[in-house]
Amino acid sequence: MKTLTKRRSTSWALSAGALVLVLAAAGSAGAQARIDGIVGQTTFSFRAGEGQVSLPDGGSYEFWGYQDLDNVEGVGVPQYPGPTIIVNQDQTVTINLTSSLHAGCTSMIFPGHEVSVSGGVNAHAGLQTLESCGPDVVDDLVTYTFTASEPGTYMYYSGTEPELQIEMGLLGAIIVRPSGHGYDGFSYAYNHDSSSFDHEVMFLLTSMDPTIHQLAEQHRFTEIDTTRRLPVYWFINGRAAPDDLADAFVGWLPHQPYNCTPRMSPGQKLLVRILGGDFDQHPLHLHGNHYYEIARYGRLLLMDDGMTLASRGKFTTLSVPGQTVDAIFEWTGENLGWDIYGSTLDGIPAHACVDGNGDGFGDVSAGSTYEHEFCADHNKRFPVTLPENQNLAFGGWWSGGPLMGIGEPLPPGEGGLNPYNGYFFMWHSHTEKELTNFDIFPGGMLSMMVVEPPGTPIN
Repeated sequence: MKTLTKRRSTSWALSAGALVLVLAAAGSAGAQARIDGIVGQTTFSFRAGEGQVSLPDGGSYEFWGYQDLDNVEGVGVPQYPGPTIIVNQDQTVTINLTSSLHAGCTSMIFPGHEVSVSGGVNAHAGLQTLESCGPDVVDDLVTYTFTASEPGTYMYYSGTEPELQIEMGLLGAIIVRPSGHGYDGFSYAYNHDSSSFDHEVMFLLTSMDPTIHQLAEQHRFTEIDTTRRLPVYWFINGRAAPDDLADAFVGWLPHQPYNCTPRMSPGQKLLVRILGGDFDQHPLHLHGNHYYEIARYGRLLLMDDGMTLASRGKFTTLSVPGQTVDAIFEWTGENLGWDIYGSTLDGIPAHACVDGNGDGFGDVSAGSTYEHEFCADHNKRFPVTLPENQNLAFGGWWSGGPLMGIGEPLPPGEGGLNPYNGYFFMWHSHTEKELTNFDIFPGGMLSMMVVEPPGTPIN
């Protein structure tokens, strides 16, 4: 039986007055240690249909998405983006497609895979592949089959009028886990030691021109000119900020089940899967540290010897249409110049930092209090004296102090939304306009990554 990973639902009002609460509360509640999607299944029954995308500014627009007809729990309606397919290397994958769209035919293509296709008597021979042609056509089921021969991050999307149908939402992600590493390949992105990770997150980047969606909803297709497309909404995993920070599978976003709130602890490796899901470039900028790209288009970046990883440190990835990028991000606090866990000069009880592996970082097995503390900064005092509370403005994530895992008293009604006293960093598009919802800031293509103290439950 298929398993669809799912977490609890929480509802927030999205009025302007509640914006900070949504951002802050979701920062801890919306965590994901692994990417949500359909696992434990190799045959999928999808139907293309209509739904409504909900926006944080209160608007909603029609979209076209894929519905998982075999749904056991979770969504059970057309999704934006489509269901994330998670399979293991060398498995044979079959997708059966039908359509309830009233706007002509549709299809699916799977870049990076060698696909065979078959169809019912009335399946339509389209420009790129066989197509299913809607609710009024009988026996038009189309079956796509491929072997997931290479691990990595991939996309699927419509091969029929893609300039319109991808804009309308007919796309999704495929994750192929390697067969040669870890339990079901989960702890490695590829069959390469340098691709190991502790947590993973997906950034499927899309945008929307609501004029196109309104014309499509009214079946005024002859008036749609995609060459004049002008997006005013930008999404991560089908949600515009701050909605992407809320839990996955919340009832008030029935067609947009996936969130994006990366969490990790110092020294852990976070695998970031970046997918360019529309027609524009999006410079995704990750604060907090450099990261290392390890793969593109589902293929490792290797030197000429075919073995050595050819990655390099970056802080921005220019995500281009149709491209997937896999990157490894780490945060250690190295060379900050002060002890992130506090020093005795800060009035904090003494703790130990023992480098048992010779890498400069604390090792709990050798007697260190914290795993992966940077020992050269151990017991160095925090170098700044913060103003008194009456001279500060408070954000929902402020713990009251600068030290990892140590909160300090705050005025009544302030803070309280960073229960583990971690460090928050904004991850966002570096195109400023893309940080808005129809010109309202903040919004759009942004999320928050939190570095939590060692031992924090990240589920």
